[in-house]
Amino acid sequence: MNLLSLENITKAYTERVLLDKASFFLQEGEKVGIIGINGTGKSTLLKIAAGLEEPDEGSCTKANHVVIRFLPQTPEFDDICTVWEHVEKKMSESTQWDMEGEAKSMLQTLGIVRLDQKISELSGGQRKRLALAEILMQPCDILVLDEPTNHLDHAMAAWLEDYLKRWRGSLIMVTHDRYFLDSVSNRIVEIDKGKIYSYDTNYSGFLELKAQREEMEAATERKRQSILRVELEWVKRGARARSTKQKARLERYEEMKNQHGPQSDGQVSMSSITTRMGNTTIEIDGISKSYGNCTFIRDFSYIFLKNDRVGFVGTNGCGKTTLMKMLAGREEPDSGTIKVGQTIKIGYYSQEIESSKEAGIAYMDPNMRVIDYIRETAEYVRTEDGLISASAMLERFLFPPSVQYTVIEKLSGGERRRLYLLKILMSAPNVLILDEPTNDLDIQTLMILEDYLDSFQGIVITVSHDRYFLDRVVGRIFAFEGDGKLQQYEGGFTDYQAAKAEREAKLAESAAENPAAAKKSADKGDGTAAEGDPEGNAPRTNVKPREKKLKFSYKEQREWDTIEDDIAALEEAVDNLEKEIEASATNFTKLNELMKEKEEKEAQLEEKMDRWVYLNDLAEQIEAQKNR
Repeated sequence: MNLLSLENITKAYTERVLLDKASFFLQEGEKVGIIGINGTGKSTLLKIAAGLEEPDEGSCTKANHVVIRFLPQTPEFDDICTVWEHVEKKMSESTQWDMEGEAKSMLQTLGIVRLDQKISELSGGQRKRLALAEILMQPCDILVLDEPTNHLDHAMAAWLEDYLKRWRGSLIMVTHDRYFLDSVSNRIVEIDKGKIYSYDTNYSGFLELKAQREEMEAATERKRQSILRVELEWVKRGARARSTKQKARLERYEEMKNQHGPQSDGQVSMSSITTRMGNTTIEIDGISKSYGNCTFIRDFSYIFLKNDRVGFVGTNGCGKTTLMKMLAGREEPDSGTIKVGQTIKIGYYSQEIESSKEAGIAYMDPNMRVIDYIRETAEYVRTEDGLISASAMLERFLFPPSVQYTVIEKLSGGERRRLYLLKILMSAPNVLILDEPTNDLDIQTLMILEDYLDSFQGIVITVSHDRYFLDRVVGRIFAFEGDGKLQQYEGGFTDYQAAKAEREAKLAESAAENPAAAKKSADKGDGTAAEGDPEGNAPRTNVKPREKKLKFSYKEQREWDTIEDDIAALEEAVDNLEKEIEASATNFTKLNELMKEKEEKEAQLEEKMDRWVYLNDLAEQIEAQKNR
């Protein structure tokens, strides 16, 4: 069944044509990943699909009674509300969404545990997760998600990936996370120069099919050029349009000459821009950092080697960004020292583009012209290709002359991140500190950045939740594992996961043999970021700096009292329907009705089982608290 149709859509902003008579269709059960270079119109297409923007031309048709939920790239809220007041307001707007327990469970799963916290106090990451929880809680037929994995740690991203794979509705999403895209999507849509190309496969299959398409287009263009050469020679010999045949041949030549060959994708071009590095790099000696009663970093030491490639991973709010700021000299440790060599020049790519001038290079004035923003750093830079101007570097980063003199506020979010990356590289650093560099960058730019880092003559230090990026770039990982402890692992993210799983299996085996020692070890290592987090992220659910009395709400208590009976009734209903299906094998009409009813009952049963798990866990926690 076709749920959504966008036919011959045209959309332009000033002189930039994002969509040019493009068409898009969404079928029931499809999970579509939208890809394309930043600024090509991915977010615009999502907004049109969600009904939030109107195209300049073309038609948008939605099937009857289809409900669409939209997650924007940068969610907006009423800052005077608390988290729970916002949720309650949304619940009152939907007659179907009245399950308080489900709302709390979803918020907790996504790391939003302080329900009385003002929205104005939330970080960008927390706001994104609150918006994600909000749309996932509400019933809908189509989810439209713009960069859903931004600001999610690996555990949360894995949970969302599994959730969307199991979700039975239709999905349209823009994401830079290639593992996530490959796992969730069953169709890829590419936006390129205003046109839409559809591939009925996941991301891995898309790469193969796109290569085939480009090869066919190139072969067609070679054939066209060969014919043009022959026809041109014929014209040069002085052909006259005396006969109908000759006239037709001349017309074909003119038509063929005016045809446009296939245009290649714009490619970000990065030349190595570095400063010489001496023998002394960055030496960390026993640093610690705490906020309140929470220790984020405890007695950490490390000496970065030349050409080191180091990644830092951990849950939201564990202190990764704090560590990056200390390495960049923006914050001081409580104890220990960080020694930076005299020849070291640090390029710090922050997680967010700042709105305050005090942020230094991370500040971006929206009223400044693109070229002036880059010229602030350098008018010319010396690369492998020689001396290159700021304007030429902008062109290499897909900012043509027509865009260079526009103000920054007219750029897309991804284009601003790309511009910010160029500014960092223009400063010619020999140490790159990259805090979530993959957020909002298109996949193609990420691939070019990864290639650039391969040849970068310096040290790369990165914090990233992008599993593919870590596998591709780093050779060593430090994981925040609670109580300020950083554990070193060799290899990329996949290697880290395997080594961590092996280590945890050994600990579990040891625990079985010596429970008392295992409990002591677990108690010692338990803990992560909590209230007072300088990065403004929500504390993890396994950290309770001050214990809160747990209890069922009125609705939860009533639900808990009857849920086992409800599950039993649904199981019986499914069994009865299976018997009816067997008996109606020859009655096609009735069989379809029964199959549909069985699917509905199974979905209800699955929801009830999920609720039972949550309520049972809560009941056990309440009982354990009473017995302390």
